[in-house]
Amino acid sequence: MKIHRYILLTLAGWMLISSCTSDFDEINTNPNDPTNISPQFLLPYAIESSVDRYWGHRTRFERLNLDGAMLWMQYLARNIYSNEGDNYSISPALHANNWKGFYNDGLVNFERIVTLAGTEGTMANTNYEGVALVMRSWVFSILTDSYGAIPYSQALKGTAKEAIASPEYDSQEEVYAGLLNDLKMANEKLVVGGPAIAGDILYSGDILKWKKFANSLRLRLANRQAAKKPAESKAIMAEILADPATYPVFTSNADNASLKHTSTLPSNNEWHQVMVQDGRTDWNISQTLADKLNSLNDTRITVFGQPNTSGQYSGIPNGLPDAIATTYLSTASKLGNYFMQPSTPSVIMTFAELQFILAEAAVDGDISIGDAQTYFEQGVDASFKQYELTVPEGYLVTVGAATKEKIMEQKWIALFGQGVEAWTEYRRTGLPVFPARDPRAVFDNNGVLPTRLRYPSSEESLNGANMRTGVTLNGGDNDMVTTLWWTE
Repeated sequence: MKIHRYILLTLAGWMLISSCTSDFDEINTNPNDPTNISPQFLLPYAIESSVDRYWGHRTRFERLNLDGAMLWMQYLARNIYSNEGDNYSISPALHANNWKGFYNDGLVNFERIVTLAGTEGTMANTNYEGVALVMRSWVFSILTDSYGAIPYSQALKGTAKEAIASPEYDSQEEVYAGLLNDLKMANEKLVVGGPAIAGDILYSGDILKWKKFANSLRLRLANRQAAKKPAESKAIMAEILADPATYPVFTSNADNASLKHTSTLPSNNEWHQVMVQDGRTDWNISQTLADKLNSLNDTRITVFGQPNTSGQYSGIPNGLPDAIATTYLSTASKLGNYFMQPSTPSVIMTFAELQFILAEAAVDGDISIGDAQTYFEQGVDASFKQYELTVPEGYLVTVGAATKEKIMEQKWIALFGQGVEAWTEYRRTGLPVFPARDPRAVFDNNGVLPTRLRYPSSEESLNGANMRTGVTLNGGDNDMVTTLWWTE
């Protein structure tokens, strides 16, 4: 038996050696361990991880929105741990984790879909390619609006045929040019009635809604750079608004780009995971938000917050030391129940935001189609309807006419929950004007509301020369007080 086994093994070895040059790849391919993952599996993971990071993120020192922008924009305030964002102090881990997460979990996978689904890919499908271009553009826009200059044109090429391990940094102006081009290309790639896609957890395969998102996002970016590149931005906005058949945009809240969650992990709303599953009660409504909405008799406060024990909506001033902030616990409103449900959607962009973008563009003279006041009122109406509310009688009279200041104030209210987006708009315009700080508040960062995130230390060690070029492109130091390119 041993002799027979030896003969068989020898024969098998000889056969394997003799066949190496002809079918080695076939023999060494494990059908249960595929080397290529199809877009239908890459897409839901990339969308979920990117949106979760933008909206909340469950893990401490990962929450750019909850522990950063929602506090800086005075939607929420800390009742404890003021040094985790509310007083402008930020852990180095927050800078690093969001840089790494947006690149590694989101962009790498969207790039892979573009490669696989492109005309030269192994799984060609223009609709997958278009969807991935939209999402890739959105994530890149978050990164450049948070950090400034970033690896863009040479990014995501670590596994390319001509691999780039140390990508150069592109200026914000260059990144914006690329994103605007990619979003136009995405609209062309997306074909209603074209090839079907699976794994689309954002729009359930509705390609028309993806086209609307692509063009609405393009309007957002064009408007954002309008003060720096007015002629180009006007041309982009005119092109889109003059031809809605070719360039459809959001027309109602039904088109909103928002990730619909479920009660089953891991697809829960991240705020539910943080505040309910993990039992974190560190946040209350900011006094700035409560006072503004109370002064306007704005019923959205009933969704944004919970009444206190006296039945009132009241907040905590931002930046208070813990010993003072905790004294507000019996009087300050908690975050509204709506935002803590497991199935509450994570919002990326809304019809209301688009209307405020167009209202601002009309006031600034960047578009000639439509009326600023009409866009403004449609934005207000859409924001109330987003929460199944109606605009209170006389509300628009109380608010006043559609000036730039009023538009940005209402946009700030409508962006509740989207702190990262509101932070960008505030840094761009300086609006809305927030009230004077509480004299008891103590702020780090020389008292300056953060203007950007620092590049992580990993970039200094792994891509130092290019990172330092990025710092130079930003026009300041690697700090949180350097203003970014689109600042008006």
